Amino acid sequence: MPSLPNEGDNHGTASVTLRSELPYQSPIKRKVRKKKNGVITANVAGTKYEIVRVVIREMGFVKTRDEDETANLIWSDSAVQQEKIAELRNYQRINHFPGMGEICRKDFLARNMTKMIKCQPQEYTFIPRTWIFPAEYTQFQNYVKELKKKRRQKTFIVKPANGAMGHGISLIRNGEKLQAQDHLIVQEYLDKPFLMEGYKFDLRVYILVTSCDPLKVFLYHDGLVRMGTEKYHPPSDSNLSQLYMHLTNYSVNKHNEHFGRDETEDKGSKRSIKWFTEFLETNNLDVSKFWNDISELVVKTLIVAEPHVLHAYRMCRPGQAPGSDSVCFEVLGFDILLDRKLKPWLLEINRAPSFGTDQKIDYDVKKGVLLNALKLLNIRTSDKRRNLAQQKAEAQKRLYGQGSMKKLLPGSSDWEKQRHTLERRKEELKERLAQVRKQISKEEHENRHMGNYRRIYPPDDKTLLEKYESLLATAFQTFLAGRAASLQREMNNPLTRMKEEDILDLLEQCEIDDEKLMGKCTRQRGPKPLYSMPESAQPLRKLKNYNSDSSCDSGSSMSESGEETEKEDHNEKKEKKVSYDLEENKYKSLERSGRMNWKPSIKNIKSPSYSPSTSSAGPIRRSVSCPRSISTMQSHEQRPFSAKASLQVQRASSVNRARSLNCSPSSSRVSQTSSLGTMNSSGNESLLQQKTKEQEVALTKETLLIFNDMRMKFPGKTDEESELIIEDAYWRTQNSMLEACWS
Repeated sequence: MPSLPNEGDNHGTASVTLRSELPYQSPIKRKVRKKKNGVITANVAGTKYEIVRVVIREMGFVKTRDEDETANLIWSDSAVQQEKIAELRNYQRINHFPGMGEICRKDFLARNMTKMIKCQPQEYTFIPRTWIFPAEYTQFQNYVKELKKKRRQKTFIVKPANGAMGHGISLIRNGEKLQAQDHLIVQEYLDKPFLMEGYKFDLRVYILVTSCDPLKVFLYHDGLVRMGTEKYHPPSDSNLSQLYMHLTNYSVNKHNEHFGRDETEDKGSKRSIKWFTEFLETNNLDVSKFWNDISELVVKTLIVAEPHVLHAYRMCRPGQAPGSDSVCFEVLGFDILLDRKLKPWLLEINRAPSFGTDQKIDYDVKKGVLLNALKLLNIRTSDKRRNLAQQKAEAQKRLYGQGSMKKLLPGSSDWEKQRHTLERRKEELKERLAQVRKQISKEEHENRHMGNYRRIYPPDDKTLLEKYESLLATAFQTFLAGRAASLQREMNNPLTRMKEEDILDLLEQCEIDDEKLMGKCTRQRGPKPLYSMPESAQPLRKLKNYNSDSSCDSGSSMSESGEETEKEDHNEKKEKKVSYDLEENKYKSLERSGRMNWKPSIKNIKSPSYSPSTSSAGPIRRSVSCPRSISTMQSHEQRPFSAKASLQVQRASSVNRARSLNCSPSSSRVSQTSSLGTMNSSGNESLLQQKTKEQEVALTKETLLIFNDMRMKFPGKTDEESELIIEDAYWRTQNSMLEACWS
């Protein structure tokens, strides 16, 4: 294979090839690279781990200069200052949340967990009993004295309050010898762990938090099993100093000569959780319960952190709308110990877990954690452009005062106050509906790109979700009592727990209340029909013109029919005028709804009168993800018609009236012939054919009306040409109707 020439070689083609492989040396090419569209940039100057750079390249991101603060993605190994998070633009992402230290520092975790245990003792049973020195030194000594009275002895583990990597950890059995020192954590030692091949071990479980507003948590279904390097024996005075037996930290055990670095998955001192679950299955242990217990532990712990994180995030991003894309995300490392009953116990949480790849198993697991996390974040090339356009639109609104509701004057009447309250309520519902639909869109992307992650909050189980929401409300009351009044009000707002269909029902009720206030004809609340295309803004006017043209044949009765038709058209325009302002946005967001064949009821066509109790209700207008997208009404639980449904019946009744008036000479002629007694078998057949033809024409006419309302599209035709085609078919039907009536 030919090799590249050395620097000293002066071959012409070789030198050209070498220069073409180094475009960064040319200022012109560097300038063109800046102008290149569709590039996602990443600043990884704050990390020392090479696996992060490998994943960045595999994702197709472009590494920027170290001082570039405008990159789409910013990765840092250590926690970042809140000022830096506040300076980020909406299209940027950084891998740390403010306030997450409330569960990642050992002393903060112990303090917050103690508060939650007092409120929910039956739920928070997964953390060993903990004391914070020197504040709780007296309580600890009292506990030791009680144990001495009961002639019981326990082992305690002592840790630095803000330590890491196993530094400064020791075990003691005589708690009375402990002195009150600053920044120490003392915990009961779990002396009956689940052993594997005689060794103690813990689990490093990776958790991804993509948002705190609302909270979204994902669990990676793999991780690391970190084993001790000496056979485990219960703690005694003789083995308390043998840390290779009692501690499972990799940073401690890697220095032992017995540390196994075997690359096979079932050997060595470091293994994968995937292998561990297979080990549990082999020993007939419940793997599903194992994952459920782990998930519950993680969610309950993050519920403790949520009030602190959300409050700090809102302080950093005061102008960011609720439910918008989070600029922060975080990959956390939960250290969990299993006792001999396979119950998980939380040891600590790392907000900057190590992404070192000393072994192949580290590379495989940690690369999957990072790669799947970045795919879930859905960082797009259009985020920056969309953010700039949004900022421009918001600036124009502030400049011209668009979108802001008019303030209520001091001397306003009760009617104006009611109207203002109703408008404000509708704006709130619109905003919440937009947030819900945006979250639905995010969830659809997440479901397609989860990889090896699983969403554990919010869970799919409704009972479990209600339980978590109750714990979350308790956490907000516990940690933000007297503070963050806006957050407290938001938590108590029932809209935050409503689904899309519930908000749509409230919007419909607001629309009805608005019509009552305006003194317009009120319509009964009910489901709206679902169409695959937006309805026509201009109904067919030919029907009214035709009725007026044919009035010469039917006399004064025809003029009455024309007046009724004009009234119906007037009511139709009136109802469309008061239809909710959200309809236009709803059509845009609901264009994804599946096509549905709508078939008119024959009873409605034949009957000239309209009775809401006997008519079948149409389906509700909902988006694709709305659970009640196509609702079937039972006969004993029928909801009344909506405005759209009544409009369809009015059109059907007007069509029937026009048909009956146009065919009145024919019907009189038939009655005269029957009275004269001249009916025979051929006459009966012709009469039957005539009625059948009339029914076919009426059904065709009704179908054309529906097609017009649905704005039927024809391939290769414009809207005007499509309308002309439908009108031509409509008039051909009218002519065939006249021929059938007068033949």
